[in-house]
Amino acid sequence: MKFLKTIIRRVVISALREGVIKRCDASGIAGEQFLDRESFQHYGVASSPLPGGEGIMIGIGNVFYLIAEDDRRYRISLANGEVALYTDEGDKIHLQRGKIIEIKGQSKVIVNSPDVELGNGTLRRLIDERFITLINEMTWNVTNAVPAGPGPVIAGPGPVVLVVLADVATTKTQAS
Repeated sequence: MKFLKTIIRRVVISALREGVIKRCDASGIAGEQFLDRESFQHYGVASSPLPGGEGIMIGIGNVFYLIAEDDRRYRISLANGEVALYTDEGDKIHLQRGKIIEIKGQSKVIVNSPDVELGNGTLRRLIDERFITLINEMTWNVTNAVPAGPGPVIAGPGPVVLVVLADVATTKTQAS
């Protein structure tokens, strides 16, 4: 049986190309060039490091694969046991100690789902108490949906109903 020599190299990534098979270009510390090599990632986690990120290549003979990548320029600090997804732009999902999950979007966080369920009591944390008081004091003309306000009731066809936040708010929301 022929002996196969396994080679492990630390590399600097210069390019990544998406496709059915993700491919990369990188250079080794000793000046080696690895062009158009396959790049493997964990199932369910996809990343595309910027040029200048680092990686580990493993090879047998002249066949090399990028098996891990990182970029110390953008790495965030984590306590033991914590996990995070993050970008070079400062966006992150951080699973912290103490059963806390921090989601940070530098410009926007989009939840794209036909049904979003918030935990028990979350609505009162999302709505300021001033709004709750306003809604609880407001009456509405149901037929025309004209707010009557906390003052006199606007007359019109249909019943006038006192709107109580607990009656119209839910911790389950429907996305549009």
